[in-house]
Amino acid sequence: MSFYALYPHLIKPCIFVLDPETAHRVTIKLGHLLSKPPLTALFSQKVAARPVEVMGLKFSNPLGLAAGMDKNGDAIDYLGALGFGHLELGTVTPRAQDGNPQPRMFRVKPARGLINRMGFNNKGVDYLVRNLLARRFSGIVGVSIGKNETTPLENALDDYLICLSKVYAHCDYVAVNVSCPNTPGLTALQEAEPMEHLISGIKDERDKLAASTRRYVPLVVKISPDLTAQQLQTLCEICLHHQIDGISCTNTTTHRAIIDGMPHAGEWGGLSGEPLREQSTAVLAAVKAQVGDKIPLIGIGGIDGPIAAREKIVAGAQLLQLYSAFVYQGPQIIQDIVEYL
Repeated sequence: MSFYALYPHLIKPCIFVLDPETAHRVTIKLGHLLSKPPLTALFSQKVAARPVEVMGLKFSNPLGLAAGMDKNGDAIDYLGALGFGHLELGTVTPRAQDGNPQPRMFRVKPARGLINRMGFNNKGVDYLVRNLLARRFSGIVGVSIGKNETTPLENALDDYLICLSKVYAHCDYVAVNVSCPNTPGLTALQEAEPMEHLISGIKDERDKLAASTRRYVPLVVKISPDLTAQQLQTLCEICLHHQIDGISCTNTTTHRAIIDGMPHAGEWGGLSGEPLREQSTAVLAAVKAQVGDKIPLIGIGGIDGPIAAREKIVAGAQLLQLYSAFVYQGPQIIQDIVEYL
């Protein structure tokens, strides 16, 4: 029996005594400690090789860690040693910010879900870059970028460009987060006009960076599961027009019907985990129907085991990411999913 097989019975009960944000903070601090070379090797996890090539990048397996877990890159080496095929760090903003007032993270235990309204709390892009430079993990690392809360929407592009230029040389792909429901007004960037302005500006800057550095870093757009059919169609058309390298389907949802009556169902913020599974997979399939094989897709939302992972692949995903299942089931879930892909 592996050490991580004990997670549900020994480790999780200790973690779940703490409130969710404290538990998250302790986990990342422990991950930072375990990122020291001797400890990283001791607590690493062997995962089956399932190599895939997507967006011109070679992944050891299709399963990655979604953004939000390690916003600042404090535990890159430990998390990478658990067997993920890639890590997505962030979301990071140009300047450090505290995020929304606490409490801002809640467990929906009967549904194995999470609600968060963190609000892009992070230590700023310069701090993240220092951690990227110090990492030993040789796997694929993406960085999710966003805007500071105090930056007006009409100036949002400026923030995204600052982050893009600073992380470009130090990561393997950049994810453009326009779909987090916890930063006021951010999801409005998914409307046709602001989305066109934002994506065209980011794409132009990426192309300039690629030419000057002679290094191509793919761009991924992360979308909401709550878009209307018309919004989704428009967004796909913009991504196709600008030849975006990937689309992540999806971020968290503000819908609550499926957890009605459960603990914390009335809290505002983004709902993730098993309650998001069906909705996110439906959006993934709808995006696949529109973009076909022209844009690779990353499936996120409710992946809690091999069947849920296979559902995403059948719906059109080439890469997968999880977060909530990692919280509820621990590192063993990585082995379980990758083995049966």
